[in-house]
Amino acid sequence: MTLHIHDTLKREKVEFTPKNPERVTMYVCGPTVYSYAHIGNARPVVVFDVLFRLLRTLYGESHVIYARNITDVDDKINKAAAEQGVDISVITNHYADIYNADMATLGALRPTLEPRVTHNMDAIIQQIKAIMDNGHAYAAEGHVLFDVESYKAYGALSNRSLDDMIAGARVEVAPYKKNPQDFVLWKPSKENEPEWAAPWGAGRPGWHIECSAMIEANLGLPIDIHGGGHDLIFPHHENEIAQGVCAQHGHSHDGESYARYWMHNGFLDFGKEKMSKSLGNVKLVHDLIKDTPGEVLRLALLSAHYRAPLDWTPELISQTRSRLDGLYGTLRKFADVAVREVVVPEGVMAALCDDLNTPQVLAELSLLAKALETATSEAGRMMAKSYLLAAGAVMGLLQGDAEAWFKQGASDDLTAQVETLLIERAAARAAKNWPESDRIRDALNALDVEVMDGPAGATWKLKGKA
Repeated sequence: MTLHIHDTLKREKVEFTPKNPERVTMYVCGPTVYSYAHIGNARPVVVFDVLFRLLRTLYGESHVIYARNITDVDDKINKAAAEQGVDISVITNHYADIYNADMATLGALRPTLEPRVTHNMDAIIQQIKAIMDNGHAYAAEGHVLFDVESYKAYGALSNRSLDDMIAGARVEVAPYKKNPQDFVLWKPSKENEPEWAAPWGAGRPGWHIECSAMIEANLGLPIDIHGGGHDLIFPHHENEIAQGVCAQHGHSHDGESYARYWMHNGFLDFGKEKMSKSLGNVKLVHDLIKDTPGEVLRLALLSAHYRAPLDWTPELISQTRSRLDGLYGTLRKFADVAVREVVVPEGVMAALCDDLNTPQVLAELSLLAKALETATSEAGRMMAKSYLLAAGAVMGLLQGDAEAWFKQGASDDLTAQVETLLIERAAARAAKNWPESDRIRDALNALDVEVMDGPAGATWKLKGKA
């Protein structure tokens, strides 16, 4: 099946053809590790995790290389390290570990590569030198700046005219800049900040050059897919293209010599507002997963098309809990049905290959669950369950134990207590001892347990946990 994706640079949905099907490459901008990630940061992680899974399904697991960087030197990192009196690595290692653990709770696979800025400083310096040697950057007062006027295709990704940007500039121009739009490739470090030696003076890199250099050093050029949030299109990704193209010797000034396809996910909205500290509506993944299963958050992030805005509301979380309850409920009902290895169902693959149409995939999952519920033979149930689990796997869903899903957070003692009450409840109802049955009902309610009666007997879950 052929994958089609919406390419931000081409501004249309196009057929994806990797440069080398034996080595499909993807890069997604990762975190700056000075604090916890918020749920908006998690949307590209989950979206491109689905794409990673899909590419592995299409081309084979060993043929897809996915890199997501870690920015481990930055003004905010330096500030946090100075305040705590520690090396920046203490801050960055701490929050990188938390980030990876939190994203794993959302079901995200670890990328193939996780390059760090501080581990790629030689590559960054070499790329800056190449850009300068090719006449696209200049040194001034300890800084190295990219000369945007030297790259006439600047603005193509964000659909902005370079002439208009220069004419309409309203920023205060540093005296060492040739024009207002020139951006920093290298800058001097402040006193007591980390610095690295470079031909034009000790300091550290600007943000944009870090990704360009890590891509070239770790994946090689051109890469197949470059992804990230919509907010990175300008200036970050625009600057990446300029740097990545102009560092190449004999370059064609063609953006595709850097990244062949560009994909960007939409924003999360919070009650029709953007998330911000000033509004007090920042939702940290590290906090959300304490009360909400990671799989619920993952599915909620996939409930809208990745390029569309997503309104993050309590209603969305509640609806997503109910959807997963239904799917896991079906799997629990047919827990004894064996499964076999199958391909991902055609309807699911068709939806994913249509620019990651995850809302359509969710509809397909419901149809697969219904097929399992209505199958009339053991062979039919086996195939239906196998297809449902295969479809879930490519989405990073439904891979947990169905029984455990409904008892998330329940201790062994609580589980034993509930199971004993259910046995007593069954006996009381069989004896039509309604006062005793009412007492047991109240005891279960006090434990925050919801009981579901079915043909195979009573099952239960913790209220508000799944």
